[in-house]
Amino acid sequence: MMKLPSKTPVRSYKTEFSTDETPLSEGGLWLNGRKDGVDWADVLVRGGRAYGEVTRMMAREKRLEQAGLGAGAATGAVEGDYDDPTAVLTGNWGKDQYANARVFSRKQTGLYFQEVEIRLRSRVKPHWCDGYEVFFRCLKTDEGYAEIVRWNGKIGDFTSLKKLIGKDYGVQDGDLIAASIVGNVIRGYINGEEIISAVDDRIESGSPGIGFNFFVGDTNVDHGLTSFEVHTYD
Repeated sequence: MMKLPSKTPVRSYKTEFSTDETPLSEGGLWLNGRKDGVDWADVLVRGGRAYGEVTRMMAREKRLEQAGLGAGAATGAVEGDYDDPTAVLTGNWGKDQYANARVFSRKQTGLYFQEVEIRLRSRVKPHWCDGYEVFFRCLKTDEGYAEIVRWNGKIGDFTSLKKLIGKDYGVQDGDLIAASIVGNVIRGYINGEEIISAVDDRIESGSPGIGFNFFVGDTNVDHGLTSFEVHTYD
């Protein structure tokens, strides 16, 4: 189970997405991928659910580690728009970050890679989005997965740090996902159980946030988050 330090957080935030917004703002507390980052997509809020807007969908997602799931190429370069809907909180945050979010998921399908994502130590500015991302596929089959990725800044430039595939790594409606970064160790959790971890030294600071995968067609409304909570420490 993800345990918080006993000391007082530097900064915390909690929301249940109670106000419909285009894009997510909550009084200017959030930066978005298209509104502020230009090259990515925004996060929307409707009916207490945060989810990604429809993205460009010009190039289908193809990644080497997804070849076994029928969507990646066994050889060749990574392909895709990768304009993921993304939102990160504004301001300064402690470098050690602990976040959780409640999953909304309906009409699960293997046709798309529907993902719910927690971002850590992230920055969004025009034509730049970096940070760590811990995410889970909304699919409770053998093709479910969890993954930890480092976004390096420019669109389409990312590094997969760890990926695990299988039924135990996908999520469904009502699951509580969580992620933490302490020092250089990144961890992901489902319903309080640690299921994935990775080590990386590249990014030392930034904001927490949320995101969703880009290539999901009109199923963007079928998966999202109904709450988000974060505590950060120095």
